[in-house]
Amino acid sequence: RSLMSTFHVEYCLFPVKNVLDQEGFGRQKRGYRSIDEIYIKMTDPLFSKQWYLINTGQADGTPGLDLNVAEAWGLGYTGRGITIAIMDDGIDYLHPDLASNYNAEASFDFSSNDPYPYPRYTNDWFNSHGTRCAGEVSAAANNNICGVGVAYNSKVAGIRMLDQPFMTDIIEASSISHMPQVIDIYSASWGPTDDGKTVDGPRELTLQAMADGVNKGRGRKGSIYVWASGDGGSYDDCNCDGYASSMWTISINSAINDGRTALYDESCSSTLASTFSNGRKRNPEAGVATTDLYGNCTLRHSGTSAAAPEAAGVFALALEANPNLTWRDMQHLSVLTSKRNQLHDEVHQWRRNGVGLEFNHLFGYGVLDAGGMVKMAKEWKTVPERFHCVAGSLQDVHKIQSGGKLILTISTDSCQGKDNFVRYLEHVQAVVTVNGSRRGDLNINMTSPMGTKSILLSCRPRDDDAKVGFDKWPFMTTHTWGEDPRGTWVLEVGFQGDEPQRGALKEWTLMLHGTQSAPYIDQIVRNYQSKLAMSKKEELEEELDEAVERSLKSLLSKN
Repeated sequence: RSLMSTFHVEYCLFPVKNVLDQEGFGRQKRGYRSIDEIYIKMTDPLFSKQWYLINTGQADGTPGLDLNVAEAWGLGYTGRGITIAIMDDGIDYLHPDLASNYNAEASFDFSSNDPYPYPRYTNDWFNSHGTRCAGEVSAAANNNICGVGVAYNSKVAGIRMLDQPFMTDIIEASSISHMPQVIDIYSASWGPTDDGKTVDGPRELTLQAMADGVNKGRGRKGSIYVWASGDGGSYDDCNCDGYASSMWTISINSAINDGRTALYDESCSSTLASTFSNGRKRNPEAGVATTDLYGNCTLRHSGTSAAAPEAAGVFALALEANPNLTWRDMQHLSVLTSKRNQLHDEVHQWRRNGVGLEFNHLFGYGVLDAGGMVKMAKEWKTVPERFHCVAGSLQDVHKIQSGGKLILTISTDSCQGKDNFVRYLEHVQAVVTVNGSRRGDLNINMTSPMGTKSILLSCRPRDDDAKVGFDKWPFMTTHTWGEDPRGTWVLEVGFQGDEPQRGALKEWTLMLHGTQSAPYIDQIVRNYQSKLAMSKKEELEEELDEAVERSLKSLLSKN
């Protein structure tokens, strides 16, 4: 009672002088997307089960964890005018959900050497792989058949090249270089055997074809190669796959519909981004819904095989928004617009590199965001010229023993003062020659001058090789994207396993690839909470610091 009396006295000391009615009005979180507000009308029967397009919680998934295609479609981008080639076991181009978008001119069968890349019949429908991938990209919309492609107005070409007793360099090279002025994007859901003991990559002709593709394809803007990172799971490492770990490809991993890793996912430092697939849940609707052979549909497409075509579809939307994007522009856009969202892995945590970009050893820079990518692509300015610097090379023999680590360093000025100076990193390659009594127990890490640690090679328990090792193998990392490479790089090599091992490292050559001028300083920023805004701010501060330093040096030299 005494408290109430005190309150009454104090309240009377400050009487209310005026009372006004406040009119309510709206405010909205920028960049926030409510699932309940998404309304896309499609007549295709499997569309509601294509959770990777619009995830409302189907098959016990996490609502909102999807490719955000609804925003891109809402802006009018559906892949029109873009051709994606599916390099695989052929596609059923007579399928009623694919026929209207089939680009016959850009298609070819390199397995049979004819212009009709139709899959060879088998009783178990083994050759359905390419048809399923094609539907993910270019299945037509609103035709009451199967589902909808990510870029449902794009054209799809079939390049049949996987269905023969063995692969040859000339078949691969011919496929990768087929009609590069007509085909914009090449999607590949294959590679060396995912058995956890293979180290393999493109041969001479294929390497030259890929180099020609990025330099001469699409009117010299560069062919865009999308690669599945691999299905070897924790027993394998995609940096042992020379296709997925190439600088010229965009390597794509996968997550399931609740953000966890698929059990078959390989991890490596060369993965750039992720999309979606299935590989953990038993729910029959947790797979990828798409087209199947002979006019059929399926809910069971899976693997990183399903992830790569989804990425190809997102890139087709971005190319429609801005046809002038180069192959490097597409990689920069992937880094800047991919989202962590709700992706999580039990082993590899999310980290930030030296310029604040968040990455994960398994998911790369996150899941692709089609809406975010097309908006940024529309106003994108082509990144500056790319340069290459051999930062240093150690050629002496260094022994490696169990129980300890071999630690080597290379200090570099990144070719400063020369024509090929690299100031802002894109890709970094560590060309390594090393062998050991058991290759699968080798573990290699590399740390940049800005403190970013890349796992170049994880242990592979099924790899018993004791003779071949790695011979001038180019391990690649994208985790140092945007960093200043000047300073000391550290390489750590050791064995991890129960049995004692020994080995020797004979070469470590550090190769830096990137730009001399800041790639984002001239880009238009619309969202000041975005990775682009953060990166641009970082670049402006660094440019200012370096300008001040140059001015001080100039003044001191005059004095």
